[in-house]
Amino acid sequence: MTTTRLMSPEDAPVLAALLRSNRDFLAPWEPDREDSYFTEEGQLAVVRDALDWYEAGTHVPHVIVDDDGRVVGRITLSGIVRFSLQSASVGYWVSEHANGRGHATAALRSMIAVAFGDLGLHRIQAETLKHNAASQRILERAGFERYGLAPEYLRIAGRWQDCVMYQLINRDMA
Repeated sequence: MTTTRLMSPEDAPVLAALLRSNRDFLAPWEPDREDSYFTEEGQLAVVRDALDWYEAGTHVPHVIVDDDGRVVGRITLSGIVRFSLQSASVGYWVSEHANGRGHATAALRSMIAVAFGDLGLHRIQAETLKHNAASQRILERAGFERYGLAPEYLRIAGRWQDCVMYQLINRDMA
């Protein structure tokens, strides 16, 4: 069964190896990255930053773990805003060898439970590149609804690209 858990500094070597082996696979969906990002030291810095943001209450950075206990990707609630918004954004990736096996969908459902249960949020937002049909299917399977198009929203693969906007509302929240 696919699970997620809070990332830790011990995940840096595995994340670095996954990112190096999936660099070409993930490149069309990611911002341009410096070579240092793909090193253990680079991932350790990423993990430490993410955990600092977790402590500050603005992020929940998890790794995605497959049935055999191997880390196969990441999923993060970010930009957590409290007060009248009670919202966060979600982003995720899964390695090529684990792609298409339901890991992202299961991880997303797990993070929905964190967002709406543990955090008591009202809304989760996600954005996908306009041509990322696979990610859109994952979001729709998890109950997200498409609500718009944001022109030139994210700088991905070296250029500003349009994104389809999705949201999931916690209808059980008073």
